[in-house]
Amino acid sequence: MAQSPRLDNPYPTLQKSLEMLAKARQYMTPISQTLAKGPGQYSEGTSPVYLERGSGCRVWDVDGNEYIDLNAAIGPLSIGYNIPAINEAIVAQLERGINFSLPHRLEAEVGALIHEIIPNAEAVRISKTGADVCSAAVRLARAYTGRKKVLCCGYHGWHDWYISVTSRAAGIPEEVRQLTGTFEYNDLNSLEQALDDDVACVIMEPFVFDPPAEGFLQGVQELCRRNGSVFILDEMWSGFRIALGGAQEFFGIQPDLAVYSKAVANGMPIAFLTGRRDILKRCEEDVFFFTTFGGEALSLAATVATIHFLREHNVPAVLAAKGKLLQDGLNALLKELHAEEYFLCKGYPCRTTLHIFPKAGDPLLLKTFIQQEMIRMGVLWQGNHNIMYAHSEEDLLYVLQAYRVALSKAMEALKDGTLQAKLRGRVLEPVFRKVDHFNMKPMPSNTVKRDKESPN
Repeated sequence: MAQSPRLDNPYPTLQKSLEMLAKARQYMTPISQTLAKGPGQYSEGTSPVYLERGSGCRVWDVDGNEYIDLNAAIGPLSIGYNIPAINEAIVAQLERGINFSLPHRLEAEVGALIHEIIPNAEAVRISKTGADVCSAAVRLARAYTGRKKVLCCGYHGWHDWYISVTSRAAGIPEEVRQLTGTFEYNDLNSLEQALDDDVACVIMEPFVFDPPAEGFLQGVQELCRRNGSVFILDEMWSGFRIALGGAQEFFGIQPDLAVYSKAVANGMPIAFLTGRRDILKRCEEDVFFFTTFGGEALSLAATVATIHFLREHNVPAVLAAKGKLLQDGLNALLKELHAEEYFLCKGYPCRTTLHIFPKAGDPLLLKTFIQQEMIRMGVLWQGNHNIMYAHSEEDLLYVLQAYRVALSKAMEALKDGTLQAKLRGRVLEPVFRKVDHFNMKPMPSNTVKRDKESPN
């Protein structure tokens, strides 16, 4: 029987999800198109695999079970599911057409909006995915500087230049691998040591969950300027969430180039490359960055509607207030349960995570158990809290009630050593995308060390 969020729920029936999973494995490998949505990040046997629909902050799986969603489609939903203002804009444009033989007027309208909102957006390019615009920014930086090397700090997509520094670098020539290195977040010295006169650009996320140390982002900007390297800010997560103008506005920095995708169109696929006109002008000359679907009009219409909604409802401030309610409430709960040595809810309020300290033992076992219990109570949980405008105070207070039950059970199981015995499904796999110490220290110039994923 399908169920909705209740603290006393039995474990959900997932028959259709598991049948579909078994069938998909016959012809899809892996079965999900985004690693973070795959079965390895949800405990097989206790978690839904396939969703059917969403509304507000809630989703329903193919078995009809209802959940409060804390993942926001892994980031793109700044407002929520099935929002009338966004849907109406998409439907209105659908009736006029999707893709055209000449640029659509919405391309110019969206470009003007992005130019108005983003501090560094002297010029704007439109594409489809975050990986696209990250790679375009790197190519532009190489063309502009005449240099080859890239230094990165964070996660920047699947393309060769970045993924070569991770453990999933098969299929990438060694010559390509040697051109990318990394530096440690909040460690200016590690960046300074890695910089040389062949570094074309430094690309980084402004933060993942840990905040930047005072002066760190400004220090990166200054080191890049002194070295003649292009400073690229990857704002996939921070853009349109931490502030309407992203981390640039929030921290008062202005990179040479910046890239955006998640949250700007409330789920529709679109990405932006912004920055200095003199660098982006190379796209008119000798740098090729064009794609058939860059001007797809449904996503452009959704972008206009989303930006207007974000402005009119002051969404970043609302996300911060709602996220603070959850973060403060969860950390108070951890203190009450004497669990603060094991857990911490950290991050900026619009996007936080339940961090598991080493003292708790195997974080994957613990995370699997907590997920199992949160899903039983109707909370789609992966460890992070991606706040949406659609989350109500009532929803978030219910999440805290569910946390009280799940964490109390987890602490009890830790104390009596029964955690693994109480798992009903498969143990989660290590996350590919790190959230702490997510890059290694740089190797000496001209060498690159391989990254190793951590389980938390």
